[in-house]
Amino acid sequence: MRAGLVTHSSCLGHKPPEGHPESSARLGAVLDGLRGLTLAESEAPQATREQLARAHTPDLIDTILGGLNELAQRAGHARIDSDTFMSAGSAQAAQRAAGAVVAAVDGVMAGDFRNAFCAVRPPGHHAERACAMGFCLFNNIAVGAMHARIEHDLKRIAVVDFDVHHGNGTQDIFFDHPELLYVSTHQMPLYPGTGYEAERGVAGNVLNCPLRSGSGSAEFRAVYTQTVLPALEAFAPDFIFISAGFDAHRADPLANLNLSEQDFAWVTREICAVAARVCDGRVVSALEGGYDLEALAASAAAHVTALLEA
Repeated sequence: MRAGLVTHSSCLGHKPPEGHPESSARLGAVLDGLRGLTLAESEAPQATREQLARAHTPDLIDTILGGLNELAQRAGHARIDSDTFMSAGSAQAAQRAAGAVVAAVDGVMAGDFRNAFCAVRPPGHHAERACAMGFCLFNNIAVGAMHARIEHDLKRIAVVDFDVHHGNGTQDIFFDHPELLYVSTHQMPLYPGTGYEAERGVAGNVLNCPLRSGSGSAEFRAVYTQTVLPALEAFAPDFIFISAGFDAHRADPLANLNLSEQDFAWVTREICAVAARVCDGRVVSALEGGYDLEALAASAAAHVTALLEA
């Protein structure tokens, strides 16, 4: 059984203003980096309103798919905050990005894929239940996690987030659910200013492991070996999701950690090893950040190669 690749050309149609770091070139670089890997490719469907509503408020869904989408169609762009924009193709891209994670879950559960990577944009982990922000419109991973719970009756879900920025959105959506575990390693201080160790969730179901600026492979691997992986295994999830941001790479222009593509391969193998022991290897990852195109392509290829080898 091969690893799955779920994507859609519509994800290229989300076009923030010229010069914005979250450009369509990112997804192009990722897909180029994956060429030559033997993957079971699948086209992402649109997430339905019902699927989105498991993670987001009706008001946010209506705003993204309705009012802001209409403004972007008329004016070319609609601004959500200083970092976050919609273009004429953004609503479609956001629905496909969330739908990709839903489809990946279904594919893994049906045995079509051993595990899967969703090559999508816009990213998702900053999107809170009621608020789009930080380049993110919908929280793709959270939508997929809630789908796994409701449609596949999986009780315990874990998300591991190694993006350099804290996933405040996933934390917000998971915070009050004891059967949902959110684990994040991220640089601090850095946008969005959340992710302190004291943020623990309603039942200790949030685990934040901030890293100081300048931290590299040794610090990253130590926190996973000593803290993250034991916590993940102890939680014994029925399904593991990965928020796969590659902006902790030493070449990334938006942060100051010093990881390499080998670190992303290593952490992916370690997460998959836990999954093999506790949940029959069920893993779905989705692209989050990563803004140096060469580093992004190499890191995504290393990550997906590790999924293939799991």
